[in-house]
Parts: sequence; structure tokens; C-alpha cells
Amino acid sequence: MHRAPLAVALSLMVCAAPLKAQTTMPPAERAAARAIFRELVEMVTTDSAGNTPRTAQAMADRLIAAGIPAADVHVLSLNPKVGMLVARLRGRNSSARPILLMAHLDVVPANRADWTVDPYAFQERDGWFFGRGTSDDKGGASILVTTLARYAREHWRPERDIIVALTGDEETAGASIASLVTDHRDLVDAEFALNADAGSVTLMDGRPRVFAVQASEKVYMDYQLEVTDAGGHSSLPRAVNPIYTLSAALVRLGAYQFPLQLNDITRTWLERSSQLDTGQLAADKRAVIAPSPDPAVVARLSAVPYLNARLRTTCVATRLDGGHANNALPQRARATINCRVLPGQPIEEVTATLRRLAGDSVTLTELRTPVLSPPSVPPPALMATFERLSAEQWPGIVTIPYMETGATDGLYTRNGGIPTYGVEAFASDPNDVRAHGRDERLGVEAYYDAAQLWYRMVKELAGSPARP
Repeated sequence: MHRAPLAVALSLMVCAAPLKAQTTMPPAERAAARAIFRELVEMVTTDSAGNTPRTAQAMADRLIAAGIPAADVHVLSLNPKVGMLVARLRGRNSSARPILLMAHLDVVPANRADWTVDPYAFQERDGWFFGRGTSDDKGGASILVTTLARYAREHWRPERDIIVALTGDEETAGASIASLVTDHRDLVDAEFALNADAGSVTLMDGRPRVFAVQASEKVYMDYQLEVTDAGGHSSLPRAVNPIYTLSAALVRLGAYQFPLQLNDITRTWLERSSQLDTGQLAADKRAVIAPSPDPAVVARLSAVPYLNARLRTTCVATRLDGGHANNALPQRARATINCRVLPGQPIEEVTATLRRLAGDSVTLTELRTPVLSPPSVPPPALMATFERLSAEQWPGIVTIPYMETGATDGLYTRNGGIPTYGVEAFASDPNDVRAHGRDERLGVEAYYDAAQLWYRMVKELAGSPARP
């Protein structure tokens, strides 16, 4: 059976007169989605815990119980600590290329003493779901499992296959998605991917105003700064001290800003989002995309963390270690520097800048090999579908492609030839991002709204059910 190209197929969807959209998740489905979410949050999946294989199996069991054939549900392991799940809902047309849906099961560690609640006990309070991974990325993973299970329970059969891939080390090495793309390509090969770990719905004055579709992302890079010395007795201090030398280098780094550098995606995002802002912020967003923006404009926007991260490459100290005894001069001091590099900027430029800031007495080491990430700009017909569905879910919202400031598994699928678009769809305040931080949380209704959008979105993009 011949299948029309993606752009043509999506154009037909846009032109067709849609039925009235069901934008509210039915109560029974809300309960099912909440149960999956709770189970995921309460399974500790930090890298050190090594629970992602067990978690992947738990989600596999849920999908099989919902009606996905066991032969189409695969739990794979890179090693005893890193597991991943790939499940497939088969479509009617075996020649149509699948859609890949992505999320990750692992989380960054959380220190109980820092939180006001237990980070690994799922809690609903004051309109929020609390727990490590609620926003990054167990909310996304639970939505994908919920969606596929819901289709199976409804005996819905799409036109093309739908694949769900949940990885186990996105927050660390990213080796599980790399393995899926290279070693298990037959399980995940798709025409395009939708990533539940990127993209968002931006709240402005408490209302959903922007549906941000991730079309690009920064490049992740880690460096180590190190200073060494012979050390000695602390009663005989000397002018040379690794802690002081390293501290001076970190002060220079903290005071430095990489130059303003915009690309086509960030220019479009700034221009379109400015239409929703008012006052100084709106004027500054429009002014900063001019050929030679006023330095005062750049400074005002750079003072806002979520805006600054879109204007330039950023590098920040994230870990610090020095000395070996309270009564000894330090023999070594180390710091980890995490950089998020603009796509298209040579890594060598960033490395050279850090070497200059560190100074001759500090050793700079690259801790990883960077994986460059080409953009995946959604074709117009796909963007039109996102625009229509999001406007039905949140009337008055504007859909805009944007650049993710973090890094995701999407960089591996993009490099593997699978265009990847981030459409997480959780409504949130960009000035209250708690992923990787204390008291991570996700709005209760934001979770259910996103789950319903995913259900409708994937159903439309994968095609209509067969007639009985």
C-alpha cells in the first residue's frame, strides 16, 4: 500500500474538519495515569540505585496486562544497573514507518535533608504532585505508558506502528539510547520521534500562553579544573595553595559571560514570544534580535536565567573538592564545570575560553566527548497539527519552536537520522523550574492535560482505526 509523504498526510489532517475535541481526561483514565505515575516516582532510579531494569520490567508488565502482545514488549539491559523498555503497538499498514515516543526512567539523586517532603514518596498536595522525577522525566514516561496502554484497552489500531522507548541513563552517560539507535535499530527505527523529555507549555500570569516545541538543543559538555601541590603541615602555610588558586579561577569563570549568539530558532522564539509579553520585556525581546542590540537590552535579558540560557553558551561550576585533612595543606583541589554549548559553536572555542580563564596554574581536562546535535525543525504541516491540537487543549495558546537549554536523548536519535521533536506539554512557570533541584513537583492538572494531549496527538499522527 502506498503511503503519502508525511507533509502531505499531515496537510490532509489539517484541512479535514475535526470532530469536537475531548480535552478532558476521563476519570477512569486519570486514575490509571496517576497509578502509573506513582509507581514510577516511588521506584528509586538514580544511577547508584541501579533500579532501571526493574522499573522497565514493571512498565512492561503493565503494557502486557493492558493487551500489548508480550512479543512486542522488550526489556533490555546494558548492564545490571541500566535497563530500558521498547514496546510496540502494531498498525494496519506494515509499510508505513512508525512513530517513536521517547522518555527516560532514571533521575538525578535527591538529598532527603534538603527537601521538605520525602523525594521518593509520591505526594499530592495543594494541586501539585511532589517527588523526584515528577517533571524530569517520570511524568513523561508515565504518560507514554498510559497512552499506549489506553490504546490497547480500547482495542484501537493505528495506521502505522507506535513505538515507546524508555531509557535508563539519560541523566548520566546516555548509553542506553545510543545502544537502541545503533545496536537495536530495528526496534526503534521510525519516520520521526516525539520526545516527552523536552518542550513545554509556558505559563504567563498563571495561564498557558506558549506551547514550546523543541526543535534544537544545546550540547552537553563537562570539564575538570585541577590544581596540585606537594602539600605539608597546616601550621606552615605558603603563598601557593591549590584551594586559593582554584578559587580564583572559579571567580573569573563566574564573572565571565560568553558572547550573545542567536540562531534562527532562538530568533523566531524571541520574536513570536514577544507578542505575548508586555512593557519592557516585550520591547527587549524585539530589540535583542536586531543586528547590533543595545548592551543594556542584552544585560536586562541576561539577568533572567531562562532567557540568558537561550542567548549564549553557558558554563557553571557544579562540583568542588579540595584537601585531604583538616590539619594538612591541600595537595589537590578540583572543580567540575558543566557547559551547555550552543549548537553550531565549535567546542574548541569553549575549551580555549576556559583554558584562558583558568590560568596557567590550573589543569583543564575534558571529561567527555561532546555529541553534537543537529536541529530538527518541524515541517510546516506538522507544526500546524501541533498548533491546532494545543489550541483545542488550551484556547488562545501560541505554538513556537524553540531551543532546549538542556540536553536530552533526542541528540542521539537526531544524529541517528530520526528527526526528533520535543512536545512534553507540561504547563509550568519558567521562573520556577525544579527539575534536578529541591522539592521537584508537577501540577496535577498540568499532568492530566498533557496526558490527554498526548493521547489525541499520537492518535492523529498515527492514523485512524480500521473499520470493523
